[in-house]
Amino acid sequence: MPAMYKVRPVHGAGVLPEHLPTCMYPLPNLHRGPGAAALPQEDVDPSLQALESRQEEILKRLYELKSAVDGLSKMIQTPDADFDVTNIIQTDEFSPLTTNGADLDLMLGKDYGALKDVVINANPSLPPLSLLVIHSLLCERYKILSAVHTHSSVKSVPENLLKCFGEQTKKKPRHEYQLGFTLIWKDVPKPQMKFSIQTMCPIEGEGNIARFLFSLFGQKYNAVTSTLIDSWVDTALFQLKEGSSKERGAVLRSMNAALGKSSWLVGNELTVADVVAWCALQQTGTANTAPANVQKWMKSCENLAPFSSVMKLLK
Repeated sequence: MPAMYKVRPVHGAGVLPEHLPTCMYPLPNLHRGPGAAALPQEDVDPSLQALESRQEEILKRLYELKSAVDGLSKMIQTPDADFDVTNIIQTDEFSPLTTNGADLDLMLGKDYGALKDVVINANPSLPPLSLLVIHSLLCERYKILSAVHTHSSVKSVPENLLKCFGEQTKKKPRHEYQLGFTLIWKDVPKPQMKFSIQTMCPIEGEGNIARFLFSLFGQKYNAVTSTLIDSWVDTALFQLKEGSSKERGAVLRSMNAALGKSSWLVGNELTVADVVAWCALQQTGTANTAPANVQKWMKSCENLAPFSSVMKLLK
């Protein structure tokens, strides 16, 4: 095989000296020793400093929140453990029913030159007693123009239901009232309410209407208290009023235990839960067989005029 061509070596004495280019800009040496002078520091953007401070503050708050959650986790060991909310309820700020009410224009909307009417359709065979109690409570707070009518779908209505709002002997011009409250006895499966006849869908169900009407008192509750109130309202309607005898017995025992800790079902002030539960007991006929704490609570309710006036409808 013939020999390959030869290549001149690139190292050794015959290599030409290397010439570096001089046209590039110089860069500082990043590998200086400890005795070298420090690089000049550029000015830091104030917005960047503010962002870093905000981040540090957020991290600090997150650590504090984590500590609080860790403390709660030590109190609740299992997901289904009972959590005692008595202390939370006691520290809740209740607004007594004697204070100023809610802003009706804010809650119901403002119609210039017209009275805002709350219109409720209800079946006379199942009168919503809780709504009648709340109507009486509202009359103690606001100037209300009340009216009762009978729809053509109903053949006859008992005389006491036609006069469930009493007699308004001193009628004033409509513009002097704050709220109109109209009850129409109608053949409907469940109570319905509207306060803006032309635009809104009806609110259905005695419990939902009672919650809304009671909110017109302007009371404020924390999340835990609001949840307990809603729970008692649903329990009273679906288990105490419509449930079996076994369910009613369980509800009465729960009520007796709750009323052993406070004067009312939730905390130390009357709420919509008391109104709905009291009315449910009256309609189911279990009031006389209720436990001791429940009996005492019922007497406290009946000492209030709105409850005693509704009792006359049951006779």
